[in-house]
Order: sequence, then C-alpha cells, then structure tokens
Amino acid sequence: MIPETPSPIPVIVKALEKITPLAGLPASEREWLARNGQEIRIQAGEVLFEEGAPAEELMLILKGELHVRRIRSGPMALFIGRSGQMTGLLPFSRMTSYGGQGFAAQECWGLVFHKDRFPAMLEAIPSLGQRVVSTLLDRVREVTRIEQQSEKLTALGKLAGNLAHELNNPSSAAQRAASGIQTELSAVSDGRYRLVALCLTKEQVAAIQKWEQHVRARSLENIHRAQIDVATREDNITRWIQRHGFKEAWQIAPELAELGVEAYDLDPLVDFLDESAIQVVLEQFASALRAEHYAQAMLDSTGRIFDLISAIKTYSYMDRAPILEIDVPAGLDATIQMLQSRMANVNVIREYEPDLPTISAYGSELNQVWTVLIENALDALARVDRSDNPTQKGCLRLVASVEADMILVEIWNDGPDIPKDLQDRIFEPFFTTKAPGQGLGLGLDNAMRIVRKHRGHLGVKSEDGATCFRVRLPLNQLQAY
Repeated sequence: MIPETPSPIPVIVKALEKITPLAGLPASEREWLARNGQEIRIQAGEVLFEEGAPAEELMLILKGELHVRRIRSGPMALFIGRSGQMTGLLPFSRMTSYGGQGFAAQECWGLVFHKDRFPAMLEAIPSLGQRVVSTLLDRVREVTRIEQQSEKLTALGKLAGNLAHELNNPSSAAQRAASGIQTELSAVSDGRYRLVALCLTKEQVAAIQKWEQHVRARSLENIHRAQIDVATREDNITRWIQRHGFKEAWQIAPELAELGVEAYDLDPLVDFLDESAIQVVLEQFASALRAEHYAQAMLDSTGRIFDLISAIKTYSYMDRAPILEIDVPAGLDATIQMLQSRMANVNVIREYEPDLPTISAYGSELNQVWTVLIENALDALARVDRSDNPTQKGCLRLVASVEADMILVEIWNDGPDIPKDLQDRIFEPFFTTKAPGQGLGLGLDNAMRIVRKHRGHLGVKSEDGATCFRVRLPLNQLQAY
C-alpha cells in the first residue's frame, strides 16, 4: 500500500488543501503533515483494516472512497469515507478498535499518522486540537443519527411484521369465505332448477318455510352446546339420511348439526314431502346455511381488519394535530393490539382507573413510549424457561391511575429481574443487555427523552420476580409545556 515512488511534497501539500477539517491551514503546517505522514495508495477492493482490529492511525483521504462495513454486529451496514475527510483514530478520541472492515471502493490515496505522532502533531499545529474536536462532534452526531434511524427502522420493521401477521389471518379467512360463497352461488344456481322441477304446491312451500323457521328457532337452544354434541348430532343426522335412502349425506349433515338440528327434527318433512323432494330441500337448506356461515365469516374477518386499521389510526394519530387531548388507556390498548401477534403466551391484565382524565400530549410519541416498555416486557417474558410447565403463560399487567396531579402508568411483567447494578444504566444511550444485533440500546433512551419532553418521569423497579416501569405525566397542560 506504500507507493514505491512517493509523491513530491508540494503535490501532497496541494492535496491537503481539499481536506475539509484542515481548511485555512497555513502552508507551513500542511507541509509538516506532508513530511511526517505516511503516504498510502490502496487499490479498489483492497482491505485496509479488519473489524475489531486495534485502531491506531488517523487517515486523511486525499483521493478516492473508503467504505466500512460491519460484518458481525451492529445496525450501520455501511459507512463511507470520501475524498477530503479526516477519519480513523482521532486525537482525544476514545476509539479503541475499528467498528467494521475498511476497504477501498475505488483507488484510494491517503496520508496516515500513527497515534504516537499525535503529541508532536498537536504541538506543531496548534489549531488542530479544535479542528479535531469539531470533527469528533460531527462524527458523534452522524453516528447517533444513523443509530437512531436504525432503531426507528427496526421498530417499524417489528410493527410492520406484527401488522402483517395480524392482517394475514382475517384477510385469508375473508378470501376463503368469498370463495365459499362463490361455490354456494353456483350450487344454488343448479339447485333452483331442481326445486322448480319438484312442482311443489303452495301448501308444501308454506310447510317447508314453517319447518325451516321452527328449526332455526329451536337451534338457538342447542347451538352453544359442547363440540362433542355437534359430532353426535352429525352422526345421528347422517344415519337418518342414509336410512331414508338419500345420497350426499356429507354435504347436508355437518351444516344441520352445526346449526343445532337434531335427527328427529327431520321427521316432519316425511309427512308432506316425498323422499326425492326431501333430499333437494335439505341440500338447498344446507347450502343456504353454508352461505350464511361464509357471509358471517367474511363479516367477522373484515370487521377484524377494520378494527386493526382503526387501531393503527389511533396508534399513529393519523391526520391529527401533534398535540391532542390523549386518552392514555386507549393508547395502551392500541399498542397492545399492534403487538397482538406476540401475545400468544401472555396474559394481559388491564387495571385502568375509571373516568381517567385526558392529558395534553404528543399522542404518537407517547405511543412510542408504550411500545418500547411493552416490547421490553415481552422480551423479558420470552426469556422465562417454562419447560416444566409449557401451558403456563407470562403475565403483563397494565395499570393507569391518577396520583396527585399526575397520571401514573405502570407496566408490570413477571419475567427475570433486572440486576440492581444495571437498573441505573438501562436508560443510557447505546446500553443494552440484549445479544449483539438484537438491540441498539436506544429504545429506553428515546422513551426517557419523550417522557421528559412532557415534563414527566420514567423509572423502573425490579425485584422478587416482578419488573415495573413507571411513567408519571402531569395532568395540567401548563406543567407539561
């Protein structure tokens, strides 16, 4: 990487003019850098350093582009260093190792300084200290912005995954119901000609209508019986149909049994219809019941989709002003609905004080707080070993009440305790107890900033197998803003 023929000093001095943090540096000081730095040239694709390797050098990129990619962990997949930038280990930086693998995206020309040269460099160039500090601040702001953006994208990805899971079931059910209705419409189209061919009298038509009304009325008494009763009724109806020489019992018996029809309810049909007519009437009746069942399934499914969309609008406060009168329990419930796909093994207990007053707040931001705290609780519950009792569910308890002039929200879980020596650190930016790649340590920091923005307080208590996050928010609007 060290060129066989070093570039002339004046050429390097001229190139240093384009280094943004060194703008305005006198020629004599740029010459000092040119003479004391090590010139390097890296071909496209060559690796300059590996992730985790000790960071010992500052680099001034005179030409080209250097990319840094994280391989093992972390959200920032790619960092780009371009011509005119100062990168690598900077004086006053606490950086100890490289956060990713650095490679040249194109032919790269640079000047590097080992950290042993930093004292002499700062002495020779007095203004360099201020320039380095400014660069460090820019770097911190950029990395923080990227990490926060990654945290938001991660949260958005989780939310999108939960919504996709929740919407998949009702939309699939609605699709199946629509397909079933289409099938039954085809069957009705064929069956109506068979009904017409029976040439039933007005008395027979009236008797059939009266029988159907009677059966539907009686079925309301039986429809809520145990599932085993449904199976018994289906067997009895099947035997009744077979005993009378009918075909396709499997198309008739299930729907009648589900409705609560007993085998003896079919006996009156024999009094005013012949056997061929009875089969057609029962087939049409069963087809109508199936169509009603499909229609009800479609109503339930689309109703569920509508509820989810309403929850999304409530959660995000779509098309609403930023500051609103917020119903805190409604926000908690909307958040729970967004995370419903993770609640399969969780008992959710709600303890909301009646007639809680609303508060003036940024609704969508408060819902971010509830999301972070509830997701942390669910993560804790997921770590509990329930192999001894697989049917046992974790407990998530949501409490909302008035405490003096504040609204108090408590989010409890019975997962593992947070160690006492970590309870004061969990709100620090980038601090996380999760495995690498599973958390950035910004969720609770973001929640704390939102709560403080509302002039509230966020704290945690964890002991004896119970962890509780407490959020206190002022009721008085003047106290909040």
